[in-house]
Amino acid sequence: MTSEVGPDVRLLRDPATIRSRCHNILEAGLRDELEHFSVDLDALEDVADRVVEVTQSTYPQLDIPYHSRWNHFRAGGVDRVLDFDRLIRPLPKDEQGRARFDLIVTSVLLDAGAGPRWGFEEDGTRYTRSEGLAVASYHLFVGGALSSTASFTADRTSLESFSPEKLAAGFQVSEDNPLVGMEGRVALMQGLGRALGSFPASSGTGANRPGALFDDLASHHAATKRIPAKAVFDLVLERFANIWPNRIVMQSANLGDVWRHPKAGGEGATEGLVPFHKLSQWLTYSLLEPLERAGFEVFDLDALTGLAEYRNGGLFVDGGVLVPKHEGILGDAHEPGSEVVVEWRACTVALLDRVAQLVRKGLGVDERAFPLAKVLEGGTWQAGREIAREKRADATPPIRIQSDGTLF
Repeated sequence: MTSEVGPDVRLLRDPATIRSRCHNILEAGLRDELEHFSVDLDALEDVADRVVEVTQSTYPQLDIPYHSRWNHFRAGGVDRVLDFDRLIRPLPKDEQGRARFDLIVTSVLLDAGAGPRWGFEEDGTRYTRSEGLAVASYHLFVGGALSSTASFTADRTSLESFSPEKLAAGFQVSEDNPLVGMEGRVALMQGLGRALGSFPASSGTGANRPGALFDDLASHHAATKRIPAKAVFDLVLERFANIWPNRIVMQSANLGDVWRHPKAGGEGATEGLVPFHKLSQWLTYSLLEPLERAGFEVFDLDALTGLAEYRNGGLFVDGGVLVPKHEGILGDAHEPGSEVVVEWRACTVALLDRVAQLVRKGLGVDERAFPLAKVLEGGTWQAGREIAREKRADATPPIRIQSDGTLF
């Protein structure tokens, strides 16, 4: 189902490589060989206890959904997912699947950090950060701003012509309500439109829209109705590889969310490179629910990794597991590709594997019943936000990143 790329690119797209390279960097930290962070594993138990407490408080029956964009659509107690289901109910089942993919792909790609001053108002309630971005992108999609033809779609024509003015209008951006990373978000939408033009003809009736992924996955796994999570991730990486701006190119392929660190390990052309593919994994997690609703079983979820983003990462810094070695780490704003940020993100992914084991033990569940996608949602993301709120009045993460709207 996926096209051929060179072996080095294939290696850097493998979630097993994400995991191994991130653990290499954490192990260097445990040997005190990192420039920017020391690692205090004694503090990990307290962090795990916090995650267990947050999980039990939020989901007392442990009926935890996957860590996905769908949950943000329910912000403020308003079930926009149910509303969307009502809107698309007259459509054929396959078209409902494509519509859910169209919504989720565009919403996730608009999800990078909004900044502390931006918010979106709906019916008198102001939503900020991830929830605000979700609500804003939901209304942008449902309002038809991403389609040139039918309702409840996003298509190549509209995405390629997406403009800063359209984003500003849809997201209520103004001088008093500034959104970080405007240019990057617009570039991602335009890049998504161009990527749709290169989708293969086998993508079926969903061609020229993100819903083509639904057609590919559904047709390829129609006989078994079972899809490994990595197959979803592989397809996301292949189809959307070229939308990421200013990234490393190898063997004529855009590597996306891949960065350099001297302790990453590896050999040959990939030595020193650590992949994260955060937004692509976040998108993959968010596509699971539409696939399951279409009658497919998605399995082997823990082949994917935790997400290297600022709430999970902030949990380990605020919780005292990752200890900054110099004042500049907390005092300066850092470029996404800086060694500080790469080191922080890599240690976060590796520590999520460790904390997941402790959380499962604390909740009395096993890995099969409680995959990493539920640990994140239950979970580490919420705990990271909670501890940030305790530490800082504006609940900002402990480390500031110069966001371009395409990464976090």
